[in-house]
Amino acid sequence: MAVRAVRGAIQVAADERTEILSAAAELITAVLERNAVDVDDLISVIFTATPDLTAEFPAYAARQLGITDVPLLCATEIDVPGAMPRVIRLLAHLNTVQRREDLRHVYLRGAQQLRTDLPR
Repeated sequence: MAVRAVRGAIQVAADERTEILSAAAELITAVLERNAVDVDDLISVIFTATPDLTAEFPAYAARQLGITDVPLLCATEIDVPGAMPRVIRLLAHLNTVQRREDLRHVYLRGAQQLRTDLPR
């Protein structure tokens, strides 16, 4: 088994608590499902949010999904001029037998434009 990392991002409709929690939960669920990751295999998850998202911590959505014993961290993304607004990003570290090239990074909603090089 190896330690690997998988990425994901989702664009949020508005800086509202329910929107942030809903989008973060959708992202977490998609990353786990698309990569057949069991919560027990998670090592840690880092969330970032663009500076325009302040209504809630994205990691709280993971706690609401029952991910309660995995270290989670939230941070603010760099405020680059012209960058896509209202984006939550995720970097999950996990134990897996999957090869690095077999992991599927997940970009949802408008965030798909961040990685047009990835298959859908």
